[in-house]
Amino acid sequence: MKAYLMHHDRDFDPRRPLPLNGRDLLDDLELHGMLETMAADDELVLDVCRAALLGATRSDAETIRHRQQVLADALAHPQFIRDLYTLATSAQEVRKKGYWGLSLHHASGVLHGAVDFVGNIIPLLRQVRMLAAEGGVNFQSEGLRRLFSMLEAELSDDYIALVQQHLKTLKFSHGFVMSARIGQGNKGRDYVIRTPNPDTRGWIRRLFDRRLPPQHYTLSPRDEAGARALSELGDRGIDPVANAVAQSAEHIMSFFMMLRTELAFYIGCINLHERLMAEGQPVCMPRPLPQDERRLAFNGLADLALVLKLGRKVVANDLAADGRDLVIITGANQGGKSSFLRGIGAAQLMMQSGMFVTAAAFSANLCNGIYTHYKREEDAGMESGKFDEELKRMSQIVDLIAGDALVLFNESFAATNEREGAEIARQIVDALLSRRIKVLFVSHQFEFSHGFLRRGLPNALFLRAQRQDDGARTFKIAEGEPLQTSYGLDLYRNIFGADAAPADGETPAPVPEAEGEAERRETVP
Repeated sequence: MKAYLMHHDRDFDPRRPLPLNGRDLLDDLELHGMLETMAADDELVLDVCRAALLGATRSDAETIRHRQQVLADALAHPQFIRDLYTLATSAQEVRKKGYWGLSLHHASGVLHGAVDFVGNIIPLLRQVRMLAAEGGVNFQSEGLRRLFSMLEAELSDDYIALVQQHLKTLKFSHGFVMSARIGQGNKGRDYVIRTPNPDTRGWIRRLFDRRLPPQHYTLSPRDEAGARALSELGDRGIDPVANAVAQSAEHIMSFFMMLRTELAFYIGCINLHERLMAEGQPVCMPRPLPQDERRLAFNGLADLALVLKLGRKVVANDLAADGRDLVIITGANQGGKSSFLRGIGAAQLMMQSGMFVTAAAFSANLCNGIYTHYKREEDAGMESGKFDEELKRMSQIVDLIAGDALVLFNESFAATNEREGAEIARQIVDALLSRRIKVLFVSHQFEFSHGFLRRGLPNALFLRAQRQDDGARTFKIAEGEPLQTSYGLDLYRNIFGADAAPADGETPAPVPEAEGEAERRETVP
């Protein structure tokens, strides 16, 4: 029996190695809060959702559609999915009550443990089948309908009754009949457990039948060697039966384990969906498009990390970037550029893992890898300067990246002077574009952004964080050419007061967006 809820033709493996850039994705896109919300203190849900999210770049369009269909059913019937997950979890508790398996040394121990497990698990099998029969008619996805059809076909009442009958026999309450042949050196071989011939005599005949009892052998209570030899002799006959029953028990247990594992992803999605609905945040099922196209368009996309952090609805943005390989985002400090970029990265991962996204509508081409290159603050763990560390991380990305990937840059190469940083950034972006890699770049470097504008590339789009005349931020990102200022004076006055001005009367140099400041302000007006 197979669940096939994550893939249409194979099991989901949460132990598959995560991408080498997985830690950067978690940190730069601030996915930890999302995963904690999905997990709701369930370690399995946390592990499965993390694996599904970070392994999303390996997903194909068919897998995404398969998961989206199952997820739509799960969101429509959340309690049913939770009940099914609880039943699958209960199988783990049944197994913990006793140890059994092929690794045991004595066949009798293997058989006894396996028989007990299968006997205790049958009520769960019956509950799963009944649950599938009752709720299966309400589901539309291929994955769940196929699962329910399989359960009804393979776990019928007749089958369960037959299993219970075999289990009763396998307990060998009255001993067992075994046959063997004499092999080389008068050693026994071909040990086989036999079904005893039924006693067809009536009770009166059995009562008065004077036939001699069958021959038997009685061991002395002190004959330990004889007892051990007899036990080994019995184990030789029981061994094939014990292995068969143990393998059946392992098969049942593996089904419940895989069912629980694959349901864990949808449990996480249900938890996250309920949280977002409570915050009033719209969500939609995104539209995945072929990898070789250049598509990115959305309406009302919100930064998921910001929604979860603030606990309320935040400013959302629209974008039409179909046919564009390069998107450069500039504009005022604390204008929402980092949140905009983070929202796109998280939505791309969520789409490719088969999830909903925090937007009214979202469509994008699939990406053969998603990478982030964000500025880092200096810390004691750095072995070199910030600029060297940036180049080292970029080198690691280059070693991993392939065509049709997506790279998100946030204030990269700003740790050196603008001329040098702009030239390095330009060369890196040109190299990536030449390899059909899509680039989204948030930058305050006017020389870098304006340089691409002057070249008039048809596949480039320039966006700018909006600023009102009085300096207020709207946190809206719209199409616009890069400006030579990032309005550092706004930040200066915000810190020192509305009437403050630099001592020399000059406008201070542009100040990079302070980490976290935009998030504390980016709420719905």
